[in-house]
Amino acid sequence: MYELKGKRPSLEAPPRFKKPGTLTVLTWILFAVLLGLGLQGAELNWSRLVNGIINMGNFVATAFPPDPSRFTPIMMRMLETFEIALVGTVIGVLASIPIALCCSRNTCSNVLIRTVVKSAVSAMRTIPDLIWALIFVISVGLGPLAGILTIAVDTIGFCARFFSERIEEMEKGPAEALESAGASRFGVIAGAILPAGFPSFVGTSLFSIEKAVRSAVILGLVGAGGIGVELSTAMSLRKFDEALMIILMILVVVITVEQISSRIRKRVI
Repeated sequence: MYELKGKRPSLEAPPRFKKPGTLTVLTWILFAVLLGLGLQGAELNWSRLVNGIINMGNFVATAFPPDPSRFTPIMMRMLETFEIALVGTVIGVLASIPIALCCSRNTCSNVLIRTVVKSAVSAMRTIPDLIWALIFVISVGLGPLAGILTIAVDTIGFCARFFSERIEEMEKGPAEALESAGASRFGVIAGAILPAGFPSFVGTSLFSIEKAVRSAVILGLVGAGGIGVELSTAMSLRKFDEALMIILMILVVVITVEQISSRIRKRVI
């Protein structure tokens, strides 16, 4: 083909290695220094690793078989955990839709509003769950309400970002057609943007409820309600057989939620 076009293929081999720039070298040096300091801080050695494996074996031997004597109160706490995750996720998803519309370039033309809302969503997403839980425990007291508010804030940080990205990726045709027919801004959003984004919104919401169930388990450790309170108490009192029962119950619930979520996602998307 090259001969037909009067061109000859180049015999020069492509460069195998590109000399890194100064910034790249400094980044690698910083990475190596931080990695070394981290390993040094962890005090990693064979003695500790071997003792850790032995202690893990002792824990499993002590915890097995799991103690089902407190099955009913633990089950009620697990149900409370699921309710915290469900209510918090529903509130977060519903709040994420208008927030995402305010974050998107094609639905909010005001740069100031867009920047402020995006910054707030980033802050919600960046601050870890446990810190939000501690803040809400201080604000509203111990119990499920602090957990629900924590899950709601975390869900907004997660869903609003992905909802916004999906809205900005949408084709402009349907929205422009409605605008040319005289539809209001609300009509365009309700008639074109929300229906087009619905499958993606559902998929993201299902991912967020899986995430919320796992988070709700941890929130109990700081007093935000749920099964974490039972797990923390069992561990503190060294009732490892009861702790194993709680862990197995958490495992069953999390896997069940993931399976149901996966099946719904396959049907919708």
